[in-house]
Amino acid sequence: MSAFSFALPGRVVFGRGEARKAPALIRAHGPRGVLVHGANPARAAWLLDALRAEGAEVMAVACGAEPTLPMLEAALAGAKGHQADWVAALGGGAALDLGKALAALIPAPGGIMDHLEVVGRGLPLAAPPLPFVALPTTAGTGAEATRNAVIGLPEHGRKVSIRDERMLPRLAIVDPALTDHCPRAVTLASGLDALAQVIEPYLSCKATPFTDALVRPAIPQGLRALKRLMETEDAAARDIMAWVSLCGGMALANGGLGAVHGLAGVIGGVTPAAHGAICGALLGPVLAMNRAHSPDPARIHKVCTEIAGAFGGDAAEAPQGLARWARDAGLPGLGAQGLDAARHRAVAEASLSSSSMKGNPFVPSVPQLCEVLREAG
Repeated sequence: MSAFSFALPGRVVFGRGEARKAPALIRAHGPRGVLVHGANPARAAWLLDALRAEGAEVMAVACGAEPTLPMLEAALAGAKGHQADWVAALGGGAALDLGKALAALIPAPGGIMDHLEVVGRGLPLAAPPLPFVALPTTAGTGAEATRNAVIGLPEHGRKVSIRDERMLPRLAIVDPALTDHCPRAVTLASGLDALAQVIEPYLSCKATPFTDALVRPAIPQGLRALKRLMETEDAAARDIMAWVSLCGGMALANGGLGAVHGLAGVIGGVTPAAHGAICGALLGPVLAMNRAHSPDPARIHKVCTEIAGAFGGDAAEAPQGLARWARDAGLPGLGAQGLDAARHRAVAEASLSSSSMKGNPFVPSVPQLCEVLREAG
């Protein structure tokens, strides 16, 4: 067995109703903090009010879209003067990423570009981050268990990360009830992202016994739970998807991803599309590409068998069946999400330098990636 290591959030509290513990657990990190929430502040009012009832002085920061460098700069300028002891984030992956970035950068003596990968210097943090507490309200990105924050740079047409092992949340409170009655389109897109984040680490050339133990059982669970949620609201299925998302976050933080996320990072920089919807459109076509070229056909056959078991059909056609199911459930293709076919080659070329692509089970060519983009269009 090859050597491997893993790093996880300092503490995970998982379970329906566990969010009620959040105010006291957050307040234990100090009297002053920053709370990042999504576009609708009303959804965070319960936590903000409870924190203030605990005697905390809280600065609220809204995150209405996937964070960009200008958004981060504006939030950081305000937060640095607050003398925060902690940062918490309640929301989807976008809010969690912005919160994670603020926790990392509020104590940082340098600027943001010192730590951004690809377009910046990519340096490790010069000071420990503030304690960060994550409360996800969607089941998709697994950001409550990852060590990076994804930031969009519109002027560069890219999404890049600030990354440091110390950025892992000090506390992740994963309460599936916070995802109940999430809109159907968000449930579908985020759920397909969660599936990609358990499938890709399993197929990755960077897979370890630890990541396998997390994601192998989560794949069939997630497939069936997401199918159920496209049929009806179901608390038990919400519970499963929250667990699958958490497993995916832990796996990607300690293993590798693949071409789905390698392409998605570039597409997200050149279109306004949501990350989960991009990953959902790519998942089937990338699986088809990897099935044809993977050096470990047994692994991808297991995945295809699980997909066929959940959605019907033959394992040999499972990638195409998953793609059809997602389209029938309402997921738009990449063209409808804003990716012009004329940009396919440039996207494919740029994706080859992404960190996620390095986890794919084989190194794809530009023409192979262009075919994926065409199929996902």
